[in-house]
Amino acid sequence: MTLWRIRATVDDRPGYLSVLTASLALRGVNILTVQVHTTERGAVDDFLVDAPDALGEADLLAAVERGRGRDCWVARSEARGLADQPTRVLGLASRLVRDPDATGEALRALLGADTVTWRPEAVPGAGITDTTMLLADPGGGSFTLRRAAPSFTPAEYARAQALVELAATVVRRAAEQVTLVLPDGAELTVRPAVADDLSAVLDLHEGCSARSRHRRYLGGASVPPPARLRRLLEPARGLTLVATTTCADGTAESVVAMAHLLGEGDEGEVALLVRDDWQRRGLGSALLRRLLRHADQTGYAALVLHVQAENGPMLRTVRRLDRPTDTDHDGPLVTVTIPLTTRTPAHYP
Repeated sequence: MTLWRIRATVDDRPGYLSVLTASLALRGVNILTVQVHTTERGAVDDFLVDAPDALGEADLLAAVERGRGRDCWVARSEARGLADQPTRVLGLASRLVRDPDATGEALRALLGADTVTWRPEAVPGAGITDTTMLLADPGGGSFTLRRAAPSFTPAEYARAQALVELAATVVRRAAEQVTLVLPDGAELTVRPAVADDLSAVLDLHEGCSARSRHRRYLGGASVPPPARLRRLLEPARGLTLVATTTCADGTAESVVAMAHLLGEGDEGEVALLVRDDWQRRGLGSALLRRLLRHADQTGYAALVLHVQAENGPMLRTVRRLDRPTDTDHDGPLVTVTIPLTTRTPAHYP
């Protein structure tokens, strides 16, 4: 038996796919996988089949035509083609997370492209034209893919564009990551939070004293539920930063602080949580300054902090910013507003 890939278009009508598969079955062809790509010209069926050794390309083409298939393409396949498409895409996505510079190679592997070319200039009219695909690179530039056959489908374009966008996101995240050196010489990594930080952020909360959690959540000393923390990690508007250290065995990160800027209208509300053994070392001030810089660049009118009146360390951290502030006392709660004088057009992601 021999592995083949077959791609053919059939009318997108009930029963037409079964006619094609029956025609292949009559010749002893075993269908291992099938993907259906919906197009304007009909349903493009992509098969991986195991055919008797006696059958050649002409025999398979004839079987497809008798099964009402058209625009047929047939090619020998290898054993690696047995991996289903979702598994292949996930594998390539995992590779890009580790090495975003491999985007071109990943696209070639995903689509079996003959050539993949990246250009620094954007190409208008991204999309597919038979055997040519143009992809916009969110990081700037564009990819051009070509293959002799078969023609590209909209589903393939969507998968390819998703991989390109993933690689651009990884590059952007890496650019936003900085090494922070505290006054006592300790080094940490500060970066935007991601959903995968949830477990480490839960550990951060559990490693903080009840007093620290009480000050952060203005009365609630318990660890917030995962659903709430997940929303804080990736806010709809704003930015969450985490400060991390590498574990002693070098295999994982430990989150020792997190800082939020949550957008509300033209103001941003800020809150910090620093693990007890990292407090009073300048980490909170450094995180607050980074959020302040982000708010300036994004175009917020002001930052607002709600602080318990007894939380002297946090109030001193705000004073160290050396920015004008408006302070409002309401019983045990102090609301500090930091006007932002540098205004740029607000961006709403």
